[in-house]
Amino acid sequence: MASLNGTFDATEVAPAVPLEVLPPGKYLAHLIESEMAPTKAGDGQLLKLVFEILEGPSARRKIFDQLNLVNRNQQTVEIAQRTLSAICHAVGQVHVSDSEQLHFKPLLMTLKVEPAGNDKHGVYREARNKVAGYAAANAGSTSVAPSQAAPPPRPAAAAPSPAARPGTGGTPPWRRT
Repeated sequence: MASLNGTFDATEVAPAVPLEVLPPGKYLAHLIESEMAPTKAGDGQLLKLVFEILEGPSARRKIFDQLNLVNRNQQTVEIAQRTLSAICHAVGQVHVSDSEQLHFKPLLMTLKVEPAGNDKHGVYREARNKVAGYAAANAGSTSVAPSQAAPPPRPAAAAPSPAARPGTGGTPPWRRT
């Protein structure tokens, strides 16, 4: 049991609402918090990042990412360094000594959805957003949700079909004799 130091009146505070997973897409965001923290095993360090979406119906939502910058596994470190490099390039700060140099600079964050299921330890987890990449804010349209996004780019025009080539008379190959 815990004393609340008085009476809490729940009628004066709006109840918390569970946050829904955001649809996959590109979101204009900026980094608002960052800190180095030890890994669970205590043998490495993570750069923990908190981003805030800046526009659209998801504005002010927080998105979390972490980069395993100190680890015994060199491949893990290389992946984290490439991600940090993408963030640095996206915000135009390519020489950084403190993650705070990356704060409050807009970038495009691409989110994907990891479906609900058991993780590698067999523990069930709900569906969640995962950052799939970072790009400069001017690197394309700043769609804030797939429903507002421009249609995906179409592939480059293919060479004309044989039926449309000059000298074939417009006859498809399967009709020529």
